[in-house]
Amino acid sequence: MPLMGAANKAPRGSARPLAPTPPMGWNSWNSFATTITEAQAIETAQIMAAKLLPAGYDIFTIDIQWYEPGATSYQYSADPQPVLDGFGRLLPAPNRFPSSAGGKGFAPLAQRVHRLGLRFGVHLMRGIPRGAVEANLPILGTRHRARDIADRTSTCSWNPDMFGVDMRAPGAQAYYDSVFALLAAWGVDFVKMDDMSRPYDAHSLEIEAAHAAIAKTGRPILLSLSPGETPVIRADHVRRYAQMWRISDDFWDEWSMLEQQFVRLENWSGHAGPDSWPDADMLPLGRLALGARDTRLTADEQRTLMTLWSIARSPLIMGGDLRHLDDATLALLTNPEVVAVNQRSSSNRPHYLRDDVRIWSARADDGGHYIALFNTSGQARSITLDAAQLGFGRVTRARDLWARRDLAMSPMGIERRIASHGADLLRLW
Repeated sequence: MPLMGAANKAPRGSARPLAPTPPMGWNSWNSFATTITEAQAIETAQIMAAKLLPAGYDIFTIDIQWYEPGATSYQYSADPQPVLDGFGRLLPAPNRFPSSAGGKGFAPLAQRVHRLGLRFGVHLMRGIPRGAVEANLPILGTRHRARDIADRTSTCSWNPDMFGVDMRAPGAQAYYDSVFALLAAWGVDFVKMDDMSRPYDAHSLEIEAAHAAIAKTGRPILLSLSPGETPVIRADHVRRYAQMWRISDDFWDEWSMLEQQFVRLENWSGHAGPDSWPDADMLPLGRLALGARDTRLTADEQRTLMTLWSIARSPLIMGGDLRHLDDATLALLTNPEVVAVNQRSSSNRPHYLRDDVRIWSARADDGGHYIALFNTSGQARSITLDAAQLGFGRVTRARDLWARRDLAMSPMGIERRIASHGADLLRLW
């Protein structure tokens, strides 16, 4: 069934891209769950600016329930009591974000983040807060109220904070306009909007509403849709209304989850490009889960994760606690030759040549090709690379991007010994 409203939108490419390359940054969910405070945010942003910003990570994002005074963990309150303004819009909880008191919202924190050279992002749930509907608060600039636009049948299966918005109701677009106007006034640069991509068709009008509301602000706010799995068949629609979108449910530090991302990224490989970034989710590296543990991915699996996200050009959003950032994780995140694959490659595509071996290739913007080799089997194996089989013709030079050193060539091609669940990332000329 066609999606309503899509035919009336302006074509893509009519303005400068908001996200010409895959967004890079940090998000609080993997390490802080719902609990991050202003003091923790400032400390983290300062570390990010010092250690990750030089490599290109510039979007600092506060994830879910910044408006909930009593948020304590990965569990959501069954009786949410969010902080709201008089028009039903979410506000930061002052007990957690003291600078927001007096109606200032996130503006003071955003200013501090901006002064560090970073962009400021927030998480937003789809819909209108249930508290606003219960109080039947007015919608800014209209004669309508929250109950006029709330769709009580449209709820999130995993979070109780919101009702959906009935976009056919008068005042519905005005509500979304007011929400994004407030975010823009605070200085927000990036919005991760949740409960959007699944089920996609049921939420398509609210996706369009968020896009339209952002355009009305005049501020270049990037829109990221979550969670997945966004259906590939809706690629044209999602590329039109968002800059990035999740291709899976929440991704965590388990090999089985990482292995499943190969097929998803292969399926989305033809749809990545400026302002269009299929998102394999955050990087669960380093210290995670409210400090309870370090990542469960082995060193080889961590390299596979970064190699796959880079060659497939997924956004690179670090999720681990930067206050405990170790040298190995920092090196993994900031290798300039690997980040270049994510940021400055094209024609990225998978090849299907052998079982338990995944191969991707891409063009380097300044000449040559990138090749990613993955061993998804349970034991180490040797992989001989035949560049001609991949359509590259004669290759005279090769470089190991992880080791940052050139490789010896032989008449037989390039043979690499790759660990179980491991990866190589090469450049060929």
